[in-house]
Amino acid sequence: MPAIEASGLTKIFGRRPQRGVRMLAEGADRAQLRKEGLTAAVIDATFSVEPGEIFVVMGLSGSGKSTLIRTVNGLLEPTDGVIRIDGQDVTHLSKTGLREVRRNKVSMVFQHFALLPHRTVGENAAYPLKLRGVSKSEREERAEEALGMVGLKGWGGSLPSQLSGGMRQRVGLARALAAGTDVLLMDEAFSALDPLIRKEMQDQLLELQAELGKTILFITHDLNEAMRLGDRIAMMRDGRVVQVGSAEQILNEPATDYVAQFVADVDRSRVLTAGAVMERAVAVVGSETGPRSAHKLMRENQVPALLVTTRSRKVEGIVWEDDIAAALKTGAEKLPLSATDVPRVTADTPLFELFPYAAATRNPIAVVDEQGRLQGVIPRVTLLSALSGPDGTDGAADGPDAAGADGDTTLDTAGVH
Repeated sequence: MPAIEASGLTKIFGRRPQRGVRMLAEGADRAQLRKEGLTAAVIDATFSVEPGEIFVVMGLSGSGKSTLIRTVNGLLEPTDGVIRIDGQDVTHLSKTGLREVRRNKVSMVFQHFALLPHRTVGENAAYPLKLRGVSKSEREERAEEALGMVGLKGWGGSLPSQLSGGMRQRVGLARALAAGTDVLLMDEAFSALDPLIRKEMQDQLLELQAELGKTILFITHDLNEAMRLGDRIAMMRDGRVVQVGSAEQILNEPATDYVAQFVADVDRSRVLTAGAVMERAVAVVGSETGPRSAHKLMRENQVPALLVTTRSRKVEGIVWEDDIAAALKTGAEKLPLSATDVPRVTADTPLFELFPYAAATRNPIAVVDEQGRLQGVIPRVTLLSALSGPDGTDGAADGPDAAGADGDTTLDTAGVH
């Protein structure tokens, strides 16, 4: 069951919003509604957020993203459509019902902190618990624990005015964590912060998410922030959700020209990971294989090199065709490992960290799991083509048949053990 689910969500401001719904159903656009004195802030938005996911809604000013999050938490009532939280339809709940949802299921982190200036940091962090009727001793304990999680241990007795902007935003996050809800709604939570502090808060959120596994609906107008934080991203334009996907999908498979233009200047090397561009590791020989079998495999499949692995698929090194040919001439029975320093990275390694490896050696980069077992390979040509984007002739999305002409041909043959 999705933690948050929106179906056909529409929000229209004006005196006759239902007329706007009918006009949209008949094909009218935002401009036509404006002539009727109506503002279509969100139009037919449908998406779901899975438990434990960071789902980022990304859009420019006026795209409808902030209105969308305010309909999710009940600050605004939808004109049309349905919102469910943990399977419960919250679209038309009474005020009492909405209060219960906010107190027990959903917490909000605002752009401008929304702290009570005359209450201490600890009291601010504990405030949702006070509204819920939690005892003073328990709420103080939970607030102190939450402040520790966000790096503010020992600041509970201070006033918000004594804190920097970044620290006050940490208090806002601590307040949401102290409430103990499974769902966090974050509306431009870091946009008022300086760039350095903003990155620190992003790091903090990712660390907390790895530990706590909350469901987070995060609103931002910053594409780099969306790409960095989001497990999935919803791109909005003119009130509509125009694409939902992972950062890799949006970069490599933009659904519209608008999305393609939007992501054109993204630093792909800091978004894409080794796992997103690696190729299937099938041109592999076992360490016990002889030179003759390895040479036959190379000749049949027209590859200049083979990775050598143990029976447990751990990389031992690589053999190149020249060394195999020399071994055949001398009658050698063992594989001549040309190099044992094959670079090894994990699937979540960002591409920019791979460039030093590619510059230092012609060997392909091996992608391994936590146990060191081979999962895939990244030849140099694949690493370079991954940065050219979806319009390039050899983009990262081209699959396992991409090959280069400089000797770094894709290892793409049957394995031998």
